[in-house]
Amino acid sequence: MRIGVDLGGTKTEAVALGPGGEILARERVPTRREDYNKIVADIVSLVGRVEDAAGGRAAGIGLGIPGSFSPVTGLVRNASTTVLIGQPFDRDIAQALGRPVRIENDANCFALAEARAGAGQGYGVVLGLILGTGAGAGIVVHDGVHVGPNRIAGEWGHIPLPDPNDDERPGPECFCGRRGCAETWISGTGLERDHAKVTGERARAAEIAARATQGDAAALATLSRHIDRLGRTLAVVVNILDPDCIVLGGGLSHLEHLYRDLRGATRPHVFSDCFDTPILRNQLGDSAGVIGAAWLWPEV
Repeated sequence: MRIGVDLGGTKTEAVALGPGGEILARERVPTRREDYNKIVADIVSLVGRVEDAAGGRAAGIGLGIPGSFSPVTGLVRNASTTVLIGQPFDRDIAQALGRPVRIENDANCFALAEARAGAGQGYGVVLGLILGTGAGAGIVVHDGVHVGPNRIAGEWGHIPLPDPNDDERPGPECFCGRRGCAETWISGTGLERDHAKVTGERARAAEIAARATQGDAAALATLSRHIDRLGRTLAVVVNILDPDCIVLGGGLSHLEHLYRDLRGATRPHVFSDCFDTPILRNQLGDSAGVIGAAWLWPEV
């Protein structure tokens, strides 16, 4: 049996997987993101509950978090759940659970799950893109997560927006301390911010997309600007990695026009005379992160 935990911004979920990857039990609670000790306690409680429901005990626990560990300090950095930053989270969780843990960035967990049991099955190199509140990515090479020596592989949201127009300079401030990161433009938050700046109207990404399907000119223009920026940014990743497939996750993955138009928006910026890489809808939905976390641990 494998146990996975996905620590999200709004919810924390745990799942028990059987030998064939079947879900034996799952539990979720709201993330108490302002209190580090309560996060630790909630994870311990969730693991105990799914193990009781599944009737077994895992040798180790896999955990996905919205951040990564510094190779220098061993502490959490770059976490959108900011109470984790600077904490020895892996050690604290392992001590609280009384067994080893394996922790990865949540985008890596998403990509791993989709590569093994979702849209990326059968592809050698899978690029899993998360487009939601932020913009992250995970890279899976022949069923293994690639993280790199600096543990930043896939952080495409923090490259500068490529080939910026004059009205895109210097770009919005990013939580990382820089300006003009691609994430501030291509994420769902960035799409909504851009729409509000141009139109003076605040609307959610799904609402903007719905209006565009009805022919609303302002909404269509917003989506056009967004997919142009998204295509420019994705082309940089494709030029470096050239993945076998690209799987979209996060809130924006529900926008139908991405599967129709994104490849065309990317193609002019790719250093090749072709760009036929499949851009696929995820198959595991919001379960991908917790399932990928469970597979961080090999014991069954």
